[in-house]
Amino acid sequence: MSVNPSTRSSLRKSWLDITAVTAWGILLLKYAIDGTLYILIHPSYYLLVTVTGGCLLFIGILQSWRLIRGKIVSPQELHSSLLPQGVTTMLLLGTAIAGLIVTPKLFTSQAAIQRGVSSEVTVTRSKAQAFSTNVNPESRTLVDWVRTINNYPEPDAYLGQKANINGFVFYPKELPANYLMLSRFVITCCAADAYPVAIPIKFSGTRQNYPQDSWFQVKGKAIVETFNGSRQLVIDASEIQPISTPKNPYQE
Repeated sequence: MSVNPSTRSSLRKSWLDITAVTAWGILLLKYAIDGTLYILIHPSYYLLVTVTGGCLLFIGILQSWRLIRGKIVSPQELHSSLLPQGVTTMLLLGTAIAGLIVTPKLFTSQAAIQRGVSSEVTVTRSKAQAFSTNVNPESRTLVDWVRTINNYPEPDAYLGQKANINGFVFYPKELPANYLMLSRFVITCCAADAYPVAIPIKFSGTRQNYPQDSWFQVKGKAIVETFNGSRQLVIDASEIQPISTPKNPYQE
């Protein structure tokens, strides 16, 4: 039985729409399974994105079955859009394919520098939390240290306190040769709003031992140093051990 050109065109558009929906479902589920979501969004949204991916995949399979059974006769039954249907579908499908081909990358030292980290970043944009001297200093993460210093920025208050923190290394130009910046990115919603926080680390040896963008666990104690006329808290490292990049680089 021959199919008239109008029906054939309608079927092609319907299959294109279904393919776009299915591709997005596969993309979101792939990111959830291989851990890519950890570098893209806040953990609070993992379940929502995973469920959304499953729903899109289910819809794609269901609509494919309906189309094969002749239950769908036009693309209008699949969706409505502010843009022309062909443009909307191609944008969705193209973005999904790009997401499946291109692997998202973790933020590096270059991103930290571009987003404003320097040797004076101990005062940051982190949300303030109540200052307390009762917290065991060694239990603080790097982000906790920065937030605590934000709340009470007198570096002498922390002299001698022990630290046990981890992050990735980078070297701002203004930092002396025996210092490095240990940094982590803080995420509020997604990678687009991530911003870096960092603490200066004083070490012995050479920078070749601590390559930029590598991750390290640093143990030491708090001291006070002066950079460009500004007194800052610095961690005087007693031990620096390489570690693997965390599965979730934004949370500790």
